[in-house]
Amino acid sequence: MGVRPISAGALAEELADRVAGWPREAWVRVVVDGAPAAGPGELADRLAGPLRVRGREVLRVSADDFLRPASLRLEFGRTDPDVFYDEWLDTGALLREVLEPLGPGRSGRVLPALWDSGADRAYRVPYRTLPPGGVLLLDGTLLLGRGLPVELAVHVWLSRGALERRTPAEERWRLPAYERYEREVRPQEVADVVVRADHPDRLAIRAVNG
Repeated sequence: MGVRPISAGALAEELADRVAGWPREAWVRVVVDGAPAAGPGELADRLAGPLRVRGREVLRVSADDFLRPASLRLEFGRTDPDVFYDEWLDTGALLREVLEPLGPGRSGRVLPALWDSGADRAYRVPYRTLPPGGVLLLDGTLLLGRGLPVELAVHVWLSRGALERRTPAEERWRLPAYERYEREVRPQEVADVVVRADHPDRLAIRAVNG
């Protein structure tokens, strides 16, 4: 399927229709991936409402709440793009506490947030049990290519120029990590759906798989 224009509202409805097509007895794990400047969290938030209208319970989780403690994350400095790429996300915790409990035959018991990176301390939030048929909406950056078990992977893509323009000055040190991600993971090829978001009011969609 080629690239076609789509509005933000129509995008959410189309993705919700796709997710709602999964069997009602199974959980659906959806990852919305992209650099912060691309707004993956905003898309995940926008998708929640249409899914609930379709009778699906939704659990929103952000990968930013599963970062490693500062003592590990910042051990080699605060602005190392390779450490940001390789070490910031606690992939093991995300698997153990969020994704694996929603696999076939598992409990559905999920910890929505683990580590408050701003305060550098653990969150004190209770576990939640997502009933079968419920949908996990997980947003974050650099999430693809890590072997995360998900039913639908959406990548919100920005061209290099748009990414540079829209990344705040204090985060521009991360740009080499995003370039490495494009080169090594090729998210536009491995995602099930690619949303091109150079112009937030003129989105485009390309369904790679399915």
